[in-house]
Amino acid sequence: METDDGPGIDCVRGGAPVSSADLRAESGRRTRFAGAARECGFRSAHALPMRLRDTVIGGVTLLGAEAGVIGDDDLALAQALADVATIGILQQRTIEHGDDLAGQLQAALDSRVVIEQAKGILGQGGGVSTDEAFTRLRGYARAHRRRLTDLAAAVVDGRADLAAVVGHPLV
Repeated sequence: METDDGPGIDCVRGGAPVSSADLRAESGRRTRFAGAARECGFRSAHALPMRLRDTVIGGVTLLGAEAGVIGDDDLALAQALADVATIGILQQRTIEHGDDLAGQLQAALDSRVVIEQAKGILGQGGGVSTDEAFTRLRGYARAHRRRLTDLAAAVVDGRADLAAVVGHPLV
Protein backbone atom coordinates (compact mmCIF):
# COMPACT_ATOMS: atom_id res chain seq x y z
CA MET A 1 0.00 0.00 0.00
CA GLU A 2 2.86 2.38 0.79
CA THR A 3 4.13 2.05 -2.77
CA ASP A 4 0.66 2.78 -4.27
CA ASP A 5 1.48 -0.07 -6.59
CA GLY A 6 0.97 -3.80 -6.86
CA PRO A 7 -1.73 -6.41 -7.19
CA GLY A 8 -3.69 -5.13 -4.17
CA ILE A 9 -4.04 -1.64 -5.64
CA ASP A 10 -4.90 -3.02 -9.07
CA CYS A 11 -7.45 -5.39 -7.52
CA VAL A 12 -9.22 -2.64 -5.58
CA ARG A 13 -9.26 -0.30 -8.56
CA GLY A 14 -10.45 -2.98 -10.98
CA GLY A 15 -12.63 -5.01 -8.63
CA ALA A 16 -11.19 -8.32 -9.86
CA PRO A 17 -8.54 -10.75 -8.61
CA VAL A 18 -4.97 -9.92 -9.61
CA SER A 19 -1.99 -12.26 -9.37
CA SER A 20 1.76 -11.94 -9.60
CA ALA A 21 2.96 -15.53 -9.58
CA ASP A 22 6.62 -14.47 -9.73
CA LEU A 23 7.58 -11.03 -8.47
CA ARG A 24 10.97 -11.31 -10.19
CA ALA A 25 9.10 -11.15 -13.50
CA GLU A 26 7.48 -7.83 -12.52
CA SER A 27 10.37 -5.70 -13.80
CA GLY A 28 8.24 -3.83 -16.34
CA ARG A 29 5.18 -3.21 -14.16
CA ARG A 30 4.48 -2.92 -10.44
CA THR A 31 8.17 -2.26 -9.96
CA ARG A 32 7.88 -0.37 -6.65
CA PHE A 33 5.68 -3.05 -5.11
CA ALA A 34 7.69 -5.97 -6.52
CA GLY A 35 10.96 -4.54 -5.23
CA ALA A 36 9.57 -3.83 -1.75
CA ALA A 37 7.92 -7.26 -1.52
CA ARG A 38 11.09 -9.06 -2.66
CA GLU A 39 13.10 -7.15 -0.02
CA CYS A 40 10.73 -8.58 2.59
CA GLY A 41 11.26 -12.12 1.28
CA PHE A 42 8.10 -12.53 -0.80
CA ARG A 43 8.14 -14.10 -4.24
CA SER A 44 4.43 -14.07 -5.18
CA ALA A 45 1.36 -11.96 -4.50
CA HIS A 46 -2.30 -12.61 -5.14
CA ALA A 47 -5.00 -10.03 -4.42
CA LEU A 48 -8.72 -10.65 -4.03
CA PRO A 49 -11.43 -7.99 -3.95
CA MET A 50 -13.58 -7.31 -0.93
CA ARG A 51 -16.86 -6.26 -2.46
CA LEU A 52 -20.59 -6.28 -2.13
CA ARG A 53 -22.20 -6.49 -5.53
CA ASP A 54 -20.51 -3.73 -7.58
CA THR A 55 -19.02 -1.84 -4.62
CA VAL A 56 -15.40 -2.64 -3.79
CA ILE A 57 -14.53 -1.72 -0.20
CA GLY A 58 -10.98 -3.07 -0.18
CA GLY A 59 -8.82 -6.02 -1.01
CA VAL A 60 -6.96 -8.91 0.57
CA THR A 61 -3.44 -9.56 -0.61
CA LEU A 62 -1.91 -13.00 -0.08
CA LEU A 63 1.88 -12.94 -0.13
CA GLY A 64 3.91 -16.09 -0.72
CA ALA A 65 7.52 -16.93 0.07
CA GLU A 66 7.62 -19.09 -3.05
CA ALA A 67 6.79 -18.20 -6.64
CA GLY A 68 3.71 -19.84 -8.11
CA VAL A 69 0.01 -19.63 -8.68
CA ILE A 70 -2.71 -20.40 -6.17
CA GLY A 71 -4.81 -23.45 -6.92
CA ASP A 72 -8.50 -23.03 -7.69
CA ASP A 73 -9.61 -24.57 -4.38
CA ASP A 74 -7.29 -22.34 -2.35
CA LEU A 75 -8.34 -19.31 -4.39
CA ALA A 76 -12.04 -20.08 -3.78
CA LEU A 77 -11.36 -20.48 -0.05
CA ALA A 78 -9.42 -17.21 0.10
CA GLN A 79 -12.23 -15.40 -1.73
CA ALA A 80 -14.78 -16.89 0.70
CA LEU A 81 -12.74 -15.57 3.63
CA ALA A 82 -12.49 -12.15 1.94
CA ASP A 83 -16.28 -12.21 1.50
CA VAL A 84 -16.80 -13.00 5.19
CA ALA A 85 -14.44 -10.17 6.15
CA THR A 86 -16.38 -7.84 3.83
CA ILE A 87 -19.65 -8.72 5.54
CA GLY A 88 -18.08 -8.06 8.93
CA ILE A 89 -16.71 -4.67 7.86
CA LEU A 90 -19.98 -3.60 6.26
CA GLN A 91 -21.95 -4.75 9.33
CA GLN A 92 -19.65 -2.71 11.58
CA ARG A 93 -20.10 0.34 9.34
CA THR A 94 -23.87 -0.09 9.53
CA ILE A 95 -23.75 -0.30 13.33
CA GLU A 96 -21.53 2.80 13.55
CA HIS A 97 -23.82 4.70 11.18
CA GLY A 98 -26.84 3.72 13.28
CA ASP A 99 -25.06 4.83 16.46
CA ASP A 100 -24.14 8.16 14.85
CA LEU A 101 -27.70 8.68 13.66
CA ALA A 102 -29.13 7.80 17.06
CA GLY A 103 -26.75 10.28 18.69
CA GLN A 104 -27.74 13.02 16.25
CA LEU A 105 -31.43 12.35 16.80
CA GLN A 106 -30.98 12.38 20.58
CA ALA A 107 -29.09 15.69 20.40
CA ALA A 108 -31.84 17.17 18.23
CA LEU A 109 -34.49 15.95 20.68
CA ASP A 110 -32.57 17.31 23.67
CA SER A 111 -32.11 20.71 22.02
CA ARG A 112 -35.78 20.78 21.04
CA VAL A 113 -36.84 20.12 24.64
CA VAL A 114 -34.71 22.94 26.05
CA ILE A 115 -35.94 25.33 23.34
CA GLU A 116 -39.56 24.46 24.17
CA GLN A 117 -38.86 25.05 27.87
CA ALA A 118 -37.27 28.43 27.10
CA LYS A 119 -40.26 29.40 24.92
CA GLY A 120 -42.57 28.63 27.83
CA ILE A 121 -40.53 30.66 30.29
CA LEU A 122 -40.28 33.63 27.92
CA GLY A 123 -43.94 33.42 26.98
CA GLN A 124 -45.08 33.28 30.59
CA GLY A 125 -42.73 35.95 31.92
CA GLY A 126 -42.78 38.19 28.86
CA GLY A 127 -46.48 38.12 28.23
CA VAL A 128 -46.08 36.93 24.64
CA SER A 129 -47.25 33.84 22.77
CA THR A 130 -44.92 30.87 22.51
CA ASP A 131 -44.54 31.59 18.79
CA GLU A 132 -43.49 35.16 19.55
CA ALA A 133 -41.22 33.92 22.34
CA PHE A 134 -39.47 31.67 19.82
CA THR A 135 -39.11 34.53 17.33
CA ARG A 136 -37.54 36.73 20.00
CA LEU A 137 -35.32 33.94 21.30
CA ARG A 138 -34.08 33.22 17.79
CA GLY A 139 -33.61 36.92 17.01
CA TYR A 140 -31.62 37.53 20.19
CA ALA A 141 -29.43 34.49 19.51
CA ARG A 142 -28.68 35.69 15.98
CA ALA A 143 -28.06 39.29 17.02
CA HIS A 144 -25.63 38.17 19.71
CA ARG A 145 -24.07 35.34 17.68
CA ARG A 146 -25.08 32.65 20.13
CA ARG A 147 -26.29 29.17 19.41
CA LEU A 148 -30.03 28.95 19.90
CA THR A 149 -29.73 25.90 22.15
CA ASP A 150 -27.09 27.58 24.31
CA LEU A 151 -29.28 30.65 24.77
CA ALA A 152 -32.32 28.48 25.50
CA ALA A 153 -30.33 26.56 28.13
CA ALA A 154 -29.28 29.88 29.71
CA VAL A 155 -32.95 30.97 29.83
CA VAL A 156 -33.98 27.68 31.44
CA ASP A 157 -31.08 27.77 33.93
CA GLY A 158 -31.79 31.39 34.88
CA ARG A 159 -28.48 32.68 33.52
CA ALA A 160 -29.99 34.81 30.73
CA ASP A 161 -31.36 38.35 30.99
CA LEU A 162 -34.97 37.50 30.15
CA ALA A 163 -35.99 41.14 29.67
CA ALA A 164 -33.21 41.59 27.11
CA VAL A 165 -34.24 38.42 25.26
CA VAL A 166 -37.95 39.33 25.20
CA GLY A 167 -37.18 42.97 24.38
CA HIS A 168 -39.19 44.59 27.18
CA PRO A 169 -39.54 44.40 30.95
CA LEU A 170 -41.07 41.18 32.17
CA VAL A 171 -44.61 40.95 33.47
